[in-house]
Amino acid sequence: MPLPASSLLVVGSLAFDTLETPSGNAENELGGSATYFSHSAAWLAPKVRLVGVVGKDFPVRHIQEFKDRGIDTSGIRTVANGKTFRWHGRYGKDLCNAETVSLQLNVFGKFEPTIPAPFRKSPFVFLANGSPKTQRAVLKQVEKPKFVLADTMNFWIETEHAALLELIQHVDGLILNNAELIQLSGQPNVVAGARWALAQGPRVVVVKKGEHGAMLFADGEVFALPAYPLERIVDPTGAGDSFAGGFMGHLARAGNASFADMKRALVYGTVLASFACEDFGLRRLFALSEAEIEKRVKEFAKVVSVDLSSKGR
Repeated sequence: MPLPASSLLVVGSLAFDTLETPSGNAENELGGSATYFSHSAAWLAPKVRLVGVVGKDFPVRHIQEFKDRGIDTSGIRTVANGKTFRWHGRYGKDLCNAETVSLQLNVFGKFEPTIPAPFRKSPFVFLANGSPKTQRAVLKQVEKPKFVLADTMNFWIETEHAALLELIQHVDGLILNNAELIQLSGQPNVVAGARWALAQGPRVVVVKKGEHGAMLFADGEVFALPAYPLERIVDPTGAGDSFAGGFMGHLARAGNASFADMKRALVYGTVLASFACEDFGLRRLFALSEAEIEKRVKEFAKVVSVDLSSKGR
């Protein structure tokens, strides 16, 4: 029998994004790693708990949007004399990488998360992209979680390398893209990099490869999926965090983190990421339905399935 569904804690950024893509422009879109993650995870996990910080300029309607998705916002702190994190990004025709036009950390720059007492026993924890020192501080506040997944990026690999190495000794899983994995490990390719990362402490490494899908390394096994085939991509911002939200959301729903559960979670992560790319910001995630998600999951399962029983046909 499946285990009962579990609560899922996410700690990370809430932001406003200004976006430029070949499909057009959008200003002041709701964004941030924890925002994309929680709105994706909430389609699957029964209890998503969000910890973050915003400024006085953060509209009440956005808090209500979280609540409407069943996300517990009691961990969001508002700084009365501060402004919310803002990012302005510009994408070229290939949509693979964004040029940062401007970055204003504002209140997020001094973010020292305090985990509310009811959140500290959350069995599943996602440490969204941020300083590894801050992520470690969060870990010290939670009580014996079942599965902790930490995200990181090239900036922290460059500037807080030692702290990041210390952090990954204390988490169950590490999620990052292929270039970041090679940068962190110093290895020549993803497979060698994953083997190196696993030797540092975590039992799971999830590698995001953008339009080329994702890979899972865990329990001595490897699993790989392509990206969901989209004909048109409007805005890839937040796709990686939406992927992580789908991945962790499914694990929390299953109440377990076995290799079989993680393979299925990779499917849900891939599907949620594909929806996020179909419109600016979180617009597509807001317009989703459970039926749409499950329909695309079934379609994707057909895309990646291979029947080897009928050789030569």
